[in-house]
Amino acid sequence: MHYDNIYMRVASNIKKYRKERGMTQEKLAEQTGYSFVNIRRIEAPNCKKNFSIETIYIISRALDIPIYKLFEENIIKEDKENEK
Repeated sequence: MHYDNIYMRVASNIKKYRKERGMTQEKLAEQTGYSFVNIRRIEAPNCKKNFSIETIYIISRALDIPIYKLFEENIIKEDKENEK
């Protein structure tokens, strides 16, 4: 697996779960202690990804989901189907 793909998968899943909860990027930033700009960059599909496991863990806690859900591959496939 190419490392960029795992970052894209996690970013896509963060966005999906955040939206499912009706949470804005601003609210996620507030709950995690990260800046809005940082959350926006994590989720942006065209930005270079470079975030830590600790960041993923903190975000998963704010989203109230187990961390492993952010690594699930099937979420990306569903997102691509919804974009069509």
